[in-house]
Amino acid sequence: MPIHLLADSGSTKTEWCLLRPGRPPLTLRTDGINPYFQESVQITQTLRTQLLPGLQTLQPDAVFFYGTGCNSPASNTKVTEAIRAIFPTAFIDVQSDMLGAARGAAGHEPAIVCILGTGANAATYDGQELTSPSYSLGFWLGDEGSGGNLGKRLITAFLHNKLPALLTKAFAEQYALDRLTVLDYAYNKPYPNRYFAQFAPFLSTHRNDPFVQKLLRQAFTEFLSLYVGRLPQPDKQPIHIVGSIGFYFGHEIRQAMTRQGLTPGLFLQAPMSGLIQYHLI
Repeated sequence: MPIHLLADSGSTKTEWCLLRPGRPPLTLRTDGINPYFQESVQITQTLRTQLLPGLQTLQPDAVFFYGTGCNSPASNTKVTEAIRAIFPTAFIDVQSDMLGAARGAAGHEPAIVCILGTGANAATYDGQELTSPSYSLGFWLGDEGSGGNLGKRLITAFLHNKLPALLTKAFAEQYALDRLTVLDYAYNKPYPNRYFAQFAPFLSTHRNDPFVQKLLRQAFTEFLSLYVGRLPQPDKQPIHIVGSIGFYFGHEIRQAMTRQGLTPGLFLQAPMSGLIQYHLI
């Protein structure tokens, strides 16, 4: 069996797994990789400084990279070139994080698979490939229900003085934010989706507050309506959810699914365990 290196990459972090004959999988983490925001040289630098030290002298024969933003020839080429600079002799296959989520959650079975992490997406899957992708419009125009979107809703409410008094006090004490700081991160600094996603845990901590419940209900209802609802026959297949937001807000998402007559499937924090099985078959 050749040595395979698998990657599940979001905007915030990338999980790597090296599969070796007769040895347990070796797992590593690096910063997230997103070709929408990074050039090949930046991606290569991340791999060189964060991935290679963990691999030591091990060299993969093949790299299977599933990543956010990897849904066009230009983006995929950018990531491929970055990986090739580190592993010049390896076979390299770059695919979307959506396909990685589908293979990790559904294996070889047809299903609808969604990503709810820093970003959001959904697609139908035939057991091998995506058949009806429902592409996101990205952080500023879409990603409803994602960590970035939830954080943006929370911050907007805070800055407009729309949070209830107790939530306002708790939020201000925990984060000590002001309008100019938020605007700087939103419009001047890189990765605004990562910045806003960091506030999603506050919603989890205060999930029993009526304001938070309403915010979550609206966000996940919009996600299901805009992403899942436009897929072919969404009520005829199980719907798997992959990602940290889907995992930690599974109760609220299941409630939203029930209201729309949809069938919940698996809720996975990450697809790597399933991807290992997929690539071992």
